[in-house]
Amino acid sequence: MSEPREALSATLTRTFPRPHDPVLIVNPKSGGVRRHHRDLVARCRDKGIEPVVAEGSHDIAALAEAVVSRGADVIGMAGGDGSQAAVATVAVKNDIPFVCIPAGTRNHFALDLGVDRKDPIGALTAFFSGTERRVDLARVNGRVFVNNASMGLYGKIVQSRQYHDAKLRTVIENLPDFIGPGAEPYDLRFDDPDGFPCTGAQVLLVSNNRYEIDPLGTQGTRGGLDRGTLGVVVGQIAPLLQGWKEWTTPTFRVDSGSAILVGLDGEAVSLDPPLLFETLPKALRIRVAVRRRALERRRDNALPATRA
Repeated sequence: MSEPREALSATLTRTFPRPHDPVLIVNPKSGGVRRHHRDLVARCRDKGIEPVVAEGSHDIAALAEAVVSRGADVIGMAGGDGSQAAVATVAVKNDIPFVCIPAGTRNHFALDLGVDRKDPIGALTAFFSGTERRVDLARVNGRVFVNNASMGLYGKIVQSRQYHDAKLRTVIENLPDFIGPGAEPYDLRFDDPDGFPCTGAQVLLVSNNRYEIDPLGTQGTRGGLDRGTLGVVVGQIAPLLQGWKEWTTPTFRVDSGSAILVGLDGEAVSLDPPLLFETLPKALRIRVAVRRRALERRRDNALPATRA
């Protein structure tokens, strides 16, 4: 999927008051950070941003709380979507701006924010200039997520130890066990938008705002992150794509007779039912840098014409 068009215009770009204590938390376990770890830390220091590396078993949310309690007034996260959600939760709690540095494996949140996922170094500019706006988050049983919560087939696959190292291969290898004739049904109970009880879904996805999803594709995208809704996608993938249904709602409830396996922003969790989903409209102050390619075009357009 190609990157979205730049969401930032020259008329919206502005320079922010210089923060007193900008901090970037870096998760070296994230796929993208492994490639950019040293450059990120060095460039942060060059720009006057304090890099805080989450080493070993450090709790990322606890690190974020600690740096804010000592005075951080803008906080960023370099890591995957699960790490982004953890730090964004702290930013919301303290009503300070948040900067998303795309350094995970897929960076869905960055994609939908309009951040250049190929340029994590350039994204650091958002600490000082760009645009600031408010976007929605979502929550399930007190846990905030920025993208989606997947149950059923994907919720089970993401629990695999091999998943984070080889996502597509793990899905292919496990698919027959999870949807074949001997597969156990998923005990997921919920109401459709008309209030009718539903059971037996193989795929159940609840997202922060509605995804434009192709069930056969590898990822979807959202047209906006400020619509104050949850997106719900329900369906069967065997024997042939059938019974797919999607709708939006501000709240959603899922019941089950046992703990529910969930892929929460790609992280494996197990949550006790009922699962109570809700949207958090415009909860997060997000800062986004102008993409370098947009700046280069503006600079080129501003150059005086030369005569042959």
